[in-house]
Amino acid sequence: MAYGQQPWTDPTSAPPPGGHWPHPPGRGPWRGRLSALWANKSLRVTALVVLLSLSGLIILALVRQQTGTEGFLVGLGLAILPVPLLIAAFRWMDRIEPEPWRNLIFAFAWGACAATLVALIANGFATKWLMTNVADSSSGQADADAWGATLVAPVVEESAKAAAVLLLFLFRRRDFNGIVDGVVIAGITATGFAFTENILYLGTAFVSDQEYGYSGIRSTTAATFFIRAVMSPFAHPLFTAATGIGFGIAAAAAQHQRARRVLVPLAALLGAMVLHGLWNGSATFGGYGFLAVYALFMVPVFGLLTWLTIWSRNNQLRTIRTQLTTYQAAGWLTPPEPIALSSMRARGIARDLARRTQGPAAARTVADYTATATSLAFLRHRAYLGTAGPDFTTRERELLDHLWQHRETAQPALAHAALSVPLPRRPVPRPHPATMPPPYWPPTQPPYAPHTPYAQPAPYGYPAWPPAHQPPHPQGQP
Repeated sequence: MAYGQQPWTDPTSAPPPGGHWPHPPGRGPWRGRLSALWANKSLRVTALVVLLSLSGLIILALVRQQTGTEGFLVGLGLAILPVPLLIAAFRWMDRIEPEPWRNLIFAFAWGACAATLVALIANGFATKWLMTNVADSSSGQADADAWGATLVAPVVEESAKAAAVLLLFLFRRRDFNGIVDGVVIAGITATGFAFTENILYLGTAFVSDQEYGYSGIRSTTAATFFIRAVMSPFAHPLFTAATGIGFGIAAAAAQHQRARRVLVPLAALLGAMVLHGLWNGSATFGGYGFLAVYALFMVPVFGLLTWLTIWSRNNQLRTIRTQLTTYQAAGWLTPPEPIALSSMRARGIARDLARRTQGPAAARTVADYTATATSLAFLRHRAYLGTAGPDFTTRERELLDHLWQHRETAQPALAHAALSVPLPRRPVPRPHPATMPPPYWPPTQPPYAPHTPYAQPAPYGYPAWPPAHQPPHPQGQP
């Protein structure tokens, strides 16, 4: 046994007379069992489903207790109306590399169940404490509600919603590549939170209208629906999107930038709390104060978020074109493909062409090929930043094999679609060869292998597809 080596790490040493080595330092029997349980993916998923289900049942009971059955049903019917619009908007943002539905379902369920439950309980305790210790006795309830909505609710609610973004950032790192992913996950989480909150507000307003005899447009229910579902359906998603931007910047940071990966999400969470507090506090300014905050602050922030998301999408497309040139040079892709795959318009043209010429199955194949190539580009970009993980080589080989199996259907359609994309004014920069290992070479010689004349870009346009003379495959290979 080498000097400094522990007996349980030396395969040549024999165990002591007792039959086994003692547990290594810091790894007692309980810690080993907990590690084994945590490594069980099915157990983790089951525990998460049970947690969200229990939270949902408790939320259902609490909301029904405050609104009654009729108020709950009315609130549910009205609160669900803006949800499809919000989800469609975030799915449109995420068209380049859509988040898996399991991630989005988890984010929505967390916001609608777990985050709302935490907010209800914490806000209730905070309001009681403010009434007891801070608020004046003459206007205790009003002061406590105002202080709680402005100072306590933003901290509690944004922290609870940020927990979903943090969990996906830690345990679904493969699907978390930048600002767009952060905004989408945060927005879907906040949409679920606003959905449950709207049920409570609308159901309570309906009960109030029933008690005082109000109905129609002048009712409290109509006013509440107009403010929460028409004027500000993006309010909660806007607040939490600030947190998502922070995690997206952290996801795009290099491995050695540890301070950025920790401090930026915390600063973004603080910004989300400030936005939320300003929005809630505007209700205490009166009608004109609320409209002033809405027009002069919230609308510009929403526009800034929209611009940042579009800029980040364009940056993702540039990353795809840059990273895929490495695989094109190695022979996995044809020269038009990095250009077509970095254009949303060309992607749509390729799918439509495959559908018209070969049917819906071919269109699905092209869509799958596009998604795989996008994942491959982002995987290599993460490896360039040092955040790809130890399974980079295995994952890269799996994606390349998947591309190779569908190349005969997808590559002609993408080559045709590339004709619709203007040629870049400047050459696309390629990653420095010393910073990344070269990709695997394809199993057979493709038509656009590096030694063929098609590997060089044509001076006046894209090469025609297919080439007039394709070199034969090497002997002994299919």
